[in-house]
Amino acid sequence: MTPPTSRTWSKRGHTPVVRVRGRSQRRFSVAALACYKPGERTRLIFRPKQHADHKRGGRRSFTWTDYRDLLAAAHQQLGTPLVLVWDNLNVHLDARLRAFIDAHNWITSFQLPSYAPDLNPVEGIWSLVRRSAQCNTAFTDPDHLIRTLRRSLREIQYRPELIDACLAATGLTITTSRPQPQ
Repeated sequence: MTPPTSRTWSKRGHTPVVRVRGRSQRRFSVAALACYKPGERTRLIFRPKQHADHKRGGRRSFTWTDYRDLLAAAHQQLGTPLVLVWDNLNVHLDARLRAFIDAHNWITSFQLPSYAPDLNPVEGIWSLVRRSAQCNTAFTDPDHLIRTLRRSLREIQYRPELIDACLAATGLTITTSRPQPQ
């Protein structure tokens, strides 16, 4: 995640230039699940991953097994079936991950339409992280970045109203398919 610049200054007539070292070397990836259940506290489950072999042509993002493990951990932590609503990231569409989802009756999966980040509440989480923890920060080393990222996501975890606001910003609502007693 390249840190955004929210404010900068320069002499009048000179365009400010902000140089960021290490751009495009994707050493870290983060996957997150925003977990909503009517009547219960909203949860955020995340997993950061450092890619040690990024310079040797290794994979620079989460694999289908990483997502499988995240889903299994979320199921164990929440103790309830999962309904996934996720975007069309190529790993989310992987046949092996699809087979894993189909093989477990505690997961129901729905795909968002192609290129619809405005319908994905987790995009709101990334926006919060970029605007708070990463904004105007020059990280000294990879450990500094990962510590800051974890701290920011933990702060969001303890503020479920922020996670709820990310869902509200999408315009989506939580509904249940079970008939409600009258």
